[in-house]
Amino acid sequence: MMLLGHTSMSFEHLLLFRDIVQERSVSRGAALNGVSQPAASQHLRELEDRMGVTMLDRSTRPFTLTPAGKIYFQLCRDVLQRYEEFQVVLESLKAEVEGTVRIASIYSVGISEMSRLKEEFSRRFPQANLEVEYLRPDKIYEAVLADRADLGFVSYPQASRLLAVIPFRAEEMAVAAAPSHPLARRMLVKLADLEGCDFIAFDEDLPIRQGIDRFLREHGVAVNVAMHFDNLQMIKEAVALGSGISILPVRPLRVEIERGRLVAIPIDAELLRPIGIIHRRRKKLHRAGQCFLELLKLQPGPAEASQTEPQPSATGGRVPMVR
Repeated sequence: MMLLGHTSMSFEHLLLFRDIVQERSVSRGAALNGVSQPAASQHLRELEDRMGVTMLDRSTRPFTLTPAGKIYFQLCRDVLQRYEEFQVVLESLKAEVEGTVRIASIYSVGISEMSRLKEEFSRRFPQANLEVEYLRPDKIYEAVLADRADLGFVSYPQASRLLAVIPFRAEEMAVAAAPSHPLARRMLVKLADLEGCDFIAFDEDLPIRQGIDRFLREHGVAVNVAMHFDNLQMIKEAVALGSGISILPVRPLRVEIERGRLVAIPIDAELLRPIGIIHRRRKKLHRAGQCFLELLKLQPGPAEASQTEPQPSATGGRVPMVR
């Protein structure tokens, strides 16, 4: 910072001179700035030598400012005031959450849920933006690794040397059936009742399919896979049309259950679908991303969002209450 020709001054020097004048004491001004009185006196002498003028009239006690000293003191006050104003504005800018958070998500997390999250995020942080893209699980891993997405929502998340996992929630799974299906009237489905049933499955390469297959295999149950799809929406439609039953997470069935298109019947053995958030290791999220993660912590857990107390269905069976 250049002041008065070739004289180089720092904010610390400006602050020291201002405080010396305002305190009308070299020693008190020096103490406020954490320097010794001899060091402050030496600085004043060097300042006057470089500028070729006297700043302080030391013939009086306390000292008074010379005309040149008054001009320099005003300069110190003006510059420091502008600097303080700059710091206040800078801190307010730092406090604002802005930027775009790029999300890659599996379809079954729910477009309606993501829309609600997006709306709440925009309400809390109007200068920030949430971009959501729905992809197959393998494409989500690719997007996060390639830094095309900041965060990825996947089921049965897998950590690796390059990816870390943040647990999000565990979703209860149940038998999904059309209201006209014989199982729809059951209060509880025993796994043995699924033996040989026409089953609408996920594609074999998807983690949720592998998890369901492993669950059925461990309980010695074999179903007849009539159809398989790569997304939850197609499976829901096939089940609603009576093409077979399926085992699905209850939470994304909310709309179909309320409309009477599907029935969700609890299973006599617990099956949960873990949902996690993946991100690149050592990637430092910007403040908007950190605030989005904090918002997720405020979301209701499974017990609040998908209470499983049985309720009568339109056909007299039982379905979990979905709120």
